[in-house]
Amino acid sequence: MNFTLCSSSSELGYPFVEGLPCTNKNMLESELYVKVDNFNNKDKNRASNHDARKLVMSSNLMPQPLKGSYVGKKHLQEPGQKLEFVRTLLIDNYDSYTYNIYQELSVINGLPPVVVRNDELTWKDICYYLYEENAFDNVVISPGPGSPTCPADIGICLQVLLDCWDIPILGVCLGHQALAYVHGAKVVHASEPVHGRLSEIEHNGCRLFNDIPSGHNSGFKVVRYHSLVVDVESLPDELIPIAWTSSVDALSFIETHKCDVPSEFAAGSFSRKVKNGSYSPFSHSGKLQSEKVLMGIMHSTRPHYGLQFHPESIATCHGRQIFKNFREITEEYWLSSRASFLQERNFDYTACVQIPHVSRLFTEVPRHRQLVNNANGQLYRKASRSNLLENSEGNRSCSGMVDMVNLLHPSNGVKYLKLKWKRFKNLAGQVGGAKNIFCELYGHHKAENTFWLDSSSIEKRRARFSFMGGKGGTLWKQLTFKLSDRSDMTLKGRGFLSVEDAHGSTKSTILEEGFLDFLKKELLSFCYDEKDYEGLPFDFHGGYIGYMGYSLKVECGALSNRHKSGTPDACFFFADNLVVIDHSSNDVYVLSIDGGCTSKTPWLDDTEQKLLSLKTSATKEGEEPNLQALTSSQCQASFLADKSREEYIKDVDKCMEYIKDGESYELCLTTQMRKKIGEMDSLGLYLHLREKNPAPYAAWLNFSKENLCICCSSPERFLRLDRNGILEAKPIKGTVARGATLEEDEQHKLQLQYSEKDQAENLMIVDLLRNDLGRVCEPGSVHVPHLMDVESYATVHTMVSTIRGKKRLDVTAVDCVRAAFPGGSMTGAPKLRSMELLDSIENSSRGIYSGSIGFFSYNQTFDLNIVIRTVVIHEGEASIGAGGAIIALSNPEDEYDEMVLKTQAPAKAVMEFL
Repeated sequence: MNFTLCSSSSELGYPFVEGLPCTNKNMLESELYVKVDNFNNKDKNRASNHDARKLVMSSNLMPQPLKGSYVGKKHLQEPGQKLEFVRTLLIDNYDSYTYNIYQELSVINGLPPVVVRNDELTWKDICYYLYEENAFDNVVISPGPGSPTCPADIGICLQVLLDCWDIPILGVCLGHQALAYVHGAKVVHASEPVHGRLSEIEHNGCRLFNDIPSGHNSGFKVVRYHSLVVDVESLPDELIPIAWTSSVDALSFIETHKCDVPSEFAAGSFSRKVKNGSYSPFSHSGKLQSEKVLMGIMHSTRPHYGLQFHPESIATCHGRQIFKNFREITEEYWLSSRASFLQERNFDYTACVQIPHVSRLFTEVPRHRQLVNNANGQLYRKASRSNLLENSEGNRSCSGMVDMVNLLHPSNGVKYLKLKWKRFKNLAGQVGGAKNIFCELYGHHKAENTFWLDSSSIEKRRARFSFMGGKGGTLWKQLTFKLSDRSDMTLKGRGFLSVEDAHGSTKSTILEEGFLDFLKKELLSFCYDEKDYEGLPFDFHGGYIGYMGYSLKVECGALSNRHKSGTPDACFFFADNLVVIDHSSNDVYVLSIDGGCTSKTPWLDDTEQKLLSLKTSATKEGEEPNLQALTSSQCQASFLADKSREEYIKDVDKCMEYIKDGESYELCLTTQMRKKIGEMDSLGLYLHLREKNPAPYAAWLNFSKENLCICCSSPERFLRLDRNGILEAKPIKGTVARGATLEEDEQHKLQLQYSEKDQAENLMIVDLLRNDLGRVCEPGSVHVPHLMDVESYATVHTMVSTIRGKKRLDVTAVDCVRAAFPGGSMTGAPKLRSMELLDSIENSSRGIYSGSIGFFSYNQTFDLNIVIRTVVIHEGEASIGAGGAIIALSNPEDEYDEMVLKTQAPAKAVMEFL
């Protein structure tokens, strides 16, 4: 089913800003900057030494469209006309949709806004930037979890709204509620929380809604994510209602495309309810309250506006026009209110603060701790280049500047890699396929220290290549990382790394800055010739292959890990030899990388002989050589759940209470099922699983030293970065069992497609992934080519969306992963608050489940899945994680049934194999 999306960042290209002559020569000097100690946000009265803390951008970090200095020149088309760009201060309330607003404003304003968290700046800092430096033209206050009545949720925003009466301000969702609350209105619970659902909007025709239709069937439909509302009866006289819902019904996304909806799937006719693969109807009528809901306000004398809905959502119609109107309001306000505005407008300062929001990826810190990054409005003191270089070895560069220096001086720890490869046309089909190749090359000796990224489901071109290998060349090594004590909040990301080389020697070290920082430096240290892989149709040419556990969320902004994982938090092989199978052409490739010191290719030659020998041996399709399941008396019982049905349903109720209170829009609740299995043939189990439940992002990993095997049949891609710099995420939200007959199967598929609840789940995660990609992608490039497609697998139908964007040149592969990990489909939204809540509800570590398996190629590409539908075998125990997204429309009993459904394929494979 195809939909025309109303609001897509891909509709407009990013408007380039001309470089203008620089009148401040100091700004162009290639100086480096180091951070000074942050001020204490709790001490609101402490004076700020602004002169010592100007914000400065490295030219290497400037967004590409802004390169070249436009500092010091009034940027006008003609005297008296509109400004060529508008400078926005975007205050982030720890939301997961803020960077969707960032992307829209970057396109509309002509340059990116400056993003600061709501507790990063003191009131004196805000006053300094807005009034002394005249650094910003307007302010946008983001959505966020919680309530404006809670100081920890709203931070500095209330004071900005109260005291910045002469600055144009737009508040979205929580920002809208804050505008009402600060002027005396009440914020109360909605009669029903509305998340990921749409409403038609009426408005009063004010300037914010210029060129936007109004009313029922007008085409103005917006996405809502809120549990709280402004009580319209409590509005003071100075706040004017400007928008409201045009009916009392909230609609699903597909309902707003009624021409595509069969009559039997009309609103309220049913909602999906899984029970033993069948359905029973129950209604989500969408009735919200007896009166229409307030959706927008404006101040009668100040240029302040609030919107309860989300104009930045992918499914909101005319959202970009609203941001365009706010820009025009800003221009008209300044040009009419202050004749001296253009002379006062501080372009020097604007250039300093327009910094792309990358470095927060390096140092995410929860709200009660001070942020230490410079790329988001932090204040820096000049330092000599020599001092910075002396300190760079032991200290992480928050802005990435040290990495840039290292790239400019590649002699520091650089690893030169040379790739050699051979191609064998049509060989895979002649030797029985990928399974036979793996078993012949790597299936002996219990397949120790082997990997297989296995595209075992290639229908509809969901995946094309499989990668396999084992312990091989001189560059091979294994990385094993374990986070330090979770109870020590000062050690975010700190952990212990063990490195085993090809000769079996092991070295251990403490990583003060965490695993992702280490991996980033490793990938940046590789030097290679791009011509080596010309002609290869795939993006993995050797490098790191393995998994990142869910607990690595503490390196990506999460507050903490309440539970300690029994498995390592990350394990990777460095694969210097590998075999690749092209399932489209049946071609087989063998690749080997080394230090470039020899022209000999012994491993390539030896592997070629083995493949040709396999061809002549005429192994039959489907034959499993030398694979036997080992059973024991311990293996007869079924899997045991960490939580009973009653306990899980109680947890669902907790999640729904948090959602009702506005703490989250969606919570991905999970649990684990476990079984003692003793000794068994893990590879045989994986081969059985891939036969019974083939998947495009399946994987086998055997870290024998850790007594750890992973049998994964994941249908979900977390994130991929290809050689062209395109990022792609494919989140799954919405799952239902296959039918017993063709007719029943088609009915199940359609019921999933038109399920109001599943559409809401999927839309929320699509907007979250747009936000995550928006942090590292070029403005205007993030788009959604496929929204809410239904894909069918051996045992389930799933609802899948695809989000893509063009990676910015100034961010690395690991930066992209850090921006989005863990996958939003496994957390909910807003992500940071949701992870905190889930940690408080779940009673055990997720471990490898909910993390990612895949590769990081030495040439900075990667492809990672979401670890679901997976059996983790560790120290004689098999575990399977499963869960589901809890939203306001959830039914607790149904959520339990869906969780069990997701465990059935891997659990059944284990029981059949034993």
